[in-house]
Amino acid sequence: MEEVKVLHITSNLSIDVVRKDIKNMHLAVYPPTGRVRIATPLNVNDEAVRLFAISKIAWIRKHQRHFKAQDRQSPREFKQRESHYFQGKRFLLRITEHEAPARVEIKTKTYIDLFIRPNSTIEQKQIAINEWYRVELKKLIPEIIQKWEQKIGVQVSEWQVKQMKTKWGTCNIEKKRIWINLELAKKPIHCLEYIIVHEMIHFIERHHNDRFMALMDKYIPQWKFFKEELNRLPVSHGEWDY
Repeated sequence: MEEVKVLHITSNLSIDVVRKDIKNMHLAVYPPTGRVRIATPLNVNDEAVRLFAISKIAWIRKHQRHFKAQDRQSPREFKQRESHYFQGKRFLLRITEHEAPARVEIKTKTYIDLFIRPNSTIEQKQIAINEWYRVELKKLIPEIIQKWEQKIGVQVSEWQVKQMKTKWGTCNIEKKRIWINLELAKKPIHCLEYIIVHEMIHFIERHHNDRFMALMDKYIPQWKFFKEELNRLPVSHGEWDY
């Protein structure tokens, strides 16, 4: 069973402390707010965690500054020539009104073309774009899963794409089910692959412990670079965290 508590290190630094069955302490700083989390073995007391955190303050502050400076999109208005991202590339939205069901196309390196009925609302435009993102993302996922099922030796019984506010991906280990955040349609394909591999390795190791990190290093050695790249890319107005 995991024990979670908040530990106040300084007047302006608090950390989430998670005690679990692991051998070593693991420190992480999460985008977009710079939230700090330390996973620690069950037998390590608060004072030891506090001293460890204090020794890492410079590293923590560096990463918090990085996330604060990260490019964040304002809420999308779905208007002409507005920036939208697909598979890590920036496009301009080009809207064409027509009397037919909405559709989205990319035929050039510059534009995402949205064909939609006159007087459509922002919400209707967003629904059309998101549905297109969902379709395009679902085209990529099966091949990636099949590739890594063979490499890792695990089976995914079910997968789904859904809009999530706090995770790029998540999984149900017992049912061998994974969920992929719709936002990943906007990111490079190798970032999508990294998230899928991350979730599949959880089928072997539940926790983010030394064994999990070793498995990630074994199967996708560049994963730390991909994670950093994912966190560097422009993120939507919502709160994204992984």
